Amino acid sequence: MDDLLGRITSDPHKFGGRPCIRGLRIRVVDVLDLLAAGLSHAAIVDELPDLELDDIKAALAYAARRVDHPLE
Repeated sequence: MDDLLGRITSDPHKFGGRPCIRGLRIRVVDVLDLLAAGLSHAAIVDELPDLELDDIKAALAYAARRVDHPLE
């Protein structure tokens, strides 16, 4: 899991520090939005050819970690 999460980077000079994929100008939220719209992993890679399948898995793993907190 850590190797996947290592694909997620944040740079204050890109998208205000929002999490991106491997330093590219592809935000984690962009990948998640495409998944939510119903695109398959293969379709996303076709749409964003700089992405790799593991980048999509990394975006999902990152999102899962971010929302895994107790509610008050």
